[in-house]
Amino acid sequence: MALISAFTPVFGAVLCGIIAFFFFRTSWRSESSSGQNPPRTSGESSRPWVDEDLQDDTEISGKDNEDDDWTVSETENLPHVPYSPPRYSEEEMMERSQQFFTLLNQRRSVRFISPEPVPRDIIHNVIRAAGTAPSGAHTEPWTFVVVGDSETKHRIREIVEEEEEINYKQRMGDKWVNDLRRLRTNWVKEYLDTAPYLILVFKQTYGVLPDGKKKTHYYNEISVSISCGLLLAALQNVGLVTVTTTPLNCGPQLRLLLRRPANEKLLMLLPVGYPSPDATVPDLTRKQLDDLMVFV
Repeated sequence: MALISAFTPVFGAVLCGIIAFFFFRTSWRSESSSGQNPPRTSGESSRPWVDEDLQDDTEISGKDNEDDDWTVSETENLPHVPYSPPRYSEEEMMERSQQFFTLLNQRRSVRFISPEPVPRDIIHNVIRAAGTAPSGAHTEPWTFVVVGDSETKHRIREIVEEEEEINYKQRMGDKWVNDLRRLRTNWVKEYLDTAPYLILVFKQTYGVLPDGKKKTHYYNEISVSISCGLLLAALQNVGLVTVTTTPLNCGPQLRLLLRRPANEKLLMLLPVGYPSPDATVPDLTRKQLDDLMVFV
């Protein structure tokens, strides 16, 4: 009896431990099956260098779509029309592919842009070319805001430089700043004043119909990204230069300055024009084909 009495506290502790283990295991399984995620740590939820307007929000939950503000998609089949693009011989295909590669291989990010005027009709055609990008569910979830007004360009520069100085000095960290040093970049963006045009690409996170109902824009992030690629190719095709910029933490201010609606978020800012006579670019080497393609 003395031996049993001695082991009673130990037995009780072990028994309590077993009961607690099964309790927490059952509770964890219940949370997992209900789709709840564990709470985020402060490091995961706080990323001050990320622009809120650049966060990907292409997914809209089913609950959001059930709100009265959202329109019901049409169920009729979209009419299809014949499509017969030109077909080339293999020799002409090779020649055209080589010419196109040669053209785009000359494209560089240029930060020295001439104030020389550019005909507006050329910009119109460049934007039209970018608008031919494929888009999800036959929508075009983008808005291209072309700024030629000098006062508005200067205000954009002030907004960008103010935030960029904070980015360089506080948000980005030493490693990021050191990695950019070899490119000789900083928060001073003179080209935002000198370039004859600034093209700001906004993605539409959802559409708004004339009756005020919201329309889901599926795949808006990837659709607008493809459109930006076509825009860069179109600019190179006409001999204009740009530098792709994603001004961190400037999106909300620039959206308000340009009076864009709440469903639009800034994705990219492109200063556009001819290169300055004294323009220079970093002496970089592109990857070889074997370094960027895997053929299976």
